[in-house]
This record gives sequence, structure tokens and C-alpha cells, in this order.
Amino acid sequence: MKSKKTIQLIASGDLRLSANQTCWAAQEAMEALLVEAVESEGYQVVRGHAYDKKLKHGFIASQREGMEVFRRLDPKAPLIVAEAVWQYSHHVLAGLTTHRGPILTVANWSGQWPGLVGMLNLNGSLTKAGVKYSTLWSEDFTDDFFKRKLKAWLKEGRVQHDLSHVRALNECTAPIRARSLGRSLAKQLREDKAIMGVFDEGCMGMFNAIIPDQVLHSTGVFKERMSQSSLYHEVTQTRHEEAEVVLSWLMKKGMKFHFGDDHTTLLTRAQVLLQCKMYVAALRLADDFGCDTIGIQYQQGLKDLLPASDLVEGMLNNADRPPVRSRDGKRVLFKGEPLVHFNEVDECAGLDGLMTLRVHRALGQPVESTLHDIRWGEVYGDEYVWVLLISGAAPPAHFVDGWKGADGHRQPAMYFPNGGSTLRGVSKPGEIVWSRVYVQDEGLHLDIGRGHVVELPNEETERRWQMTTPQWPIMHAVLNGVSRDQLMAKHQANHIQVAYATDANAANHCLYTKASFAQALGMKVNVCGDLG
Repeated sequence: MKSKKTIQLIASGDLRLSANQTCWAAQEAMEALLVEAVESEGYQVVRGHAYDKKLKHGFIASQREGMEVFRRLDPKAPLIVAEAVWQYSHHVLAGLTTHRGPILTVANWSGQWPGLVGMLNLNGSLTKAGVKYSTLWSEDFTDDFFKRKLKAWLKEGRVQHDLSHVRALNECTAPIRARSLGRSLAKQLREDKAIMGVFDEGCMGMFNAIIPDQVLHSTGVFKERMSQSSLYHEVTQTRHEEAEVVLSWLMKKGMKFHFGDDHTTLLTRAQVLLQCKMYVAALRLADDFGCDTIGIQYQQGLKDLLPASDLVEGMLNNADRPPVRSRDGKRVLFKGEPLVHFNEVDECAGLDGLMTLRVHRALGQPVESTLHDIRWGEVYGDEYVWVLLISGAAPPAHFVDGWKGADGHRQPAMYFPNGGSTLRGVSKPGEIVWSRVYVQDEGLHLDIGRGHVVELPNEETERRWQMTTPQWPIMHAVLNGVSRDQLMAKHQANHIQVAYATDANAANHCLYTKASFAQALGMKVNVCGDLG
């Protein structure tokens, strides 16, 4: 039997060996600081799995390995899941569902790989699974906030956070027009119904990103399950001339591509032309199946056959995009509006994006939306400015100078052996609505709030890019009335959905309309922070 003062520690990692090897140094440094903090309180930390000298990392790297690790753990002893990297939640989810001791998820406050994103995904997955857990984060594990909360978990097995920024929608005074339109949109969706096209579920172990069918059906949305092999086949059937037309359209709009000749390390024209074929293929398959929104898994499997889908996703989410005709040439597909795409097959984001499109279209507001990773953040001036960053799905309508402000870089080879262009830009200043649909207690919930995007000096933007992933689109976001720690304590996903409105009043009306829409669909809705 282990001592009562023993704390077990595990680390979930990536499925890709290259990522685990590259990111191991950051994880090792984080664990050293965390172990020092725990042991300073009089406890002993025992790592539940060893560093593998052959593989050159110490992560749990598969679901099977995770199950084997948990067989060796004391199921009643306290357990810390430490994350300095993006991780696949399903590597450890099975064991965590049956672990009976207190569970604490911990991340380092860094945008490097990033542990914050990995931990938030794990938290959302545990919430969906009904597993009790506590969560903490710190830059160096010596600050008073972390030390005080850690001490509470070590003694009591749980951590409480300040959630005073959260109010149920019923506690708010929503405008009558917003409530009426929200109910009308819900009635229309339930009666007419919609199709969510899913190109393979469960991207990167994101259990929290899968909405159970019976839960989704209650909203009037039904899944069309499609295989990424069908998408690959459709790409191979798309004519080269069609891809050239798409690329020519992008370049005439002012998008800049950073081309090179080395396929293994640089962005090539051939890679981008394949992405243009994927764009055409995705629109035609969505049209074939009558989809209202689609999500491409794009990582495991597809990454070994094609360049990344990020450029495709951003194009799809933009109203102003290259026109693609139906197979018979008689129609322009989804003319004049986005085909909502949810990055990494995050079905919660897909439902949110579909609702956003319908709300903003009805209100005459900008219809483009995207998800972002909650990557990291720091105080700048008098405000806490988040780095919201995602590899794909960000539409140029969100960028300073639109298409002219967009450029394409090769996706990092660590993740994408076949490269592909990103769709990079800096999000323009303006008023936004942020939100997250998630699954809890076998039902749908929506957290929604207001914020604004700020303009930072070029050198500060570049510094933040270099501390995260400089190839990806970035948003400098301030979330009204929600502190750093409040967002981390409450948010149930690595992703956050954002959409612009023309001004603060319009954004408030969009928020209340979408919140009423969600409530009329049966979701439990929280309004977070201030409207501003």
C-alpha cells in the first residue's frame, strides 16, 4: 500500500512520435517545477510511467498504453495529470473514468506547445464523461494563487474557483425582440432540420468534441457521417484546371503565399493546388449530401495523404471566397455565404457556428465565425489580452485588410509531413461575441459572453506569434468581465467560438438572440462576464 502522502503523476501526450519527442523537454521542465511545489508541502510524487529511452519521451502515447498505466496505479490515491503540451484526451480518459481518488489536472502557463489547450480539452472531456476533477495552472508554480489552491487540493481533494462571472440566462433581462427571434429560429431549425457533415469523428482524441446523436437530434440537427477516404477520392477526381482557378482567385484578391522548392520543409505550389482541389471537393460533397455545415478531421490519416486542410477551412468560412460550381455546372455552390466549417471535427463548434450564421444573417450582422484555441495570454497595458490562435477555420473577413492581409505559410512539418498553406492574418479590432457549446450531464450547454479585439503594436504581435505558432492566424481578444482564472476555471473546451458584430449594441443583441435560440433548443445557457 502506498503512503497517504504519495501523489501519483501522469502525462498524456500526442499520438505522433515527432511531436512527443520535440515537446518532451518542455514537459520535463514543467514537471520538475510542479513536483518541487508538491513536495514542498510534505508529499511525495511518484510518476506513474517511466521515460522511454528508445522513444525519447515520457508521455502516454496511446489509449492502450494509458490503460496499461492505470492498471499499475493505485485507484484510490490522489492523481495529478500534468500537461505542458497538446495531448490526446482518450489516451487517459478510460483510466480516469474509473479512478476513485482525487484528480487534479495541471498546466503550465505557456503558449509554446501548448499545455493550456491540452488541459482544457481534457477538462471538457472529463466534464462530458461525468468524472469529478479539479484543475490548476501556473507560470512557474510559485505564485500565491497556485500554492494556495494546491494546498487545498492536497488536504481536501478538491479546488474551488471564483465563478461569480457566470449568470444563468434566466437571471438576465434579454430584449423582447431577441427572445422572440431566438425562439423563431429554434422553431425553424427543429421543423426544417439541418445536416452536419462529419468527415470522421474523434479527431485527436477529443471526446468533448463529439455530441451524442440523441442529444444533437433534439436540436433538429442530424449527422451525415462521411469518410475522409471519400474526400481524398474526390480530391483525386478534381481537375487541375479548377484548382488553378481557385489559386488565381486567391492571389488576385491579394493573398500572399511564401513559396519554396523543398516539399519536406517549405510550402510548395503543388501543395497549395492540392488544397484548392480539396476546397472544390469539400463543397461538392457537402452539396451531394445536403450538408448545412461540415467538419474535416484532417490530422490522423488524411495528413499522410494530403496537405493540411487549414486553407480550405478558412475559405469555406468566408462569404467572399472562390466560386465553385455544381457538378453539372448550373449552380454556384453555397453562393454568397459561408459553408460553416468546424475545425478538427469539433461538433460543438459546428452546432455553434450554424447557430451563429442563422442569427447574424437574420440580424444583418457579419456572418463569418470561427473557433480558436485558447492558446495563452498576458496583460498588455490595462487589459488582459488573450492569444486566440488556430491552425485552420479562421476566415479572412476577420483579418485586418481581409484577403489582402492574409498570407500562407507551410504548416509545421512536425505535425504535417505533406505541408499545406495556413491562412494567416491578424484579427481586426472590433466587438465580438464569444461562446462554447458543450456536453454536461448528458445534455447541451452554452456559455456565451462579450468581448472586443484590440490592436497591438506589430512588435508585440510578432512576440506573441513567436511564443506560440507564428504560421497561424491570431486574435488579440479581451473578454469583457471575465478574468484569466475565471475563464480557465469554467471553460469546457480547448476551443472558443468567436464572431464579430458592427458595434457594441449590435453585439449585445446578437448575444441575447443566440442565447435565446439555444435555450429554446433545450440548452442550459450561461451568460459570462459583462456586456460592455
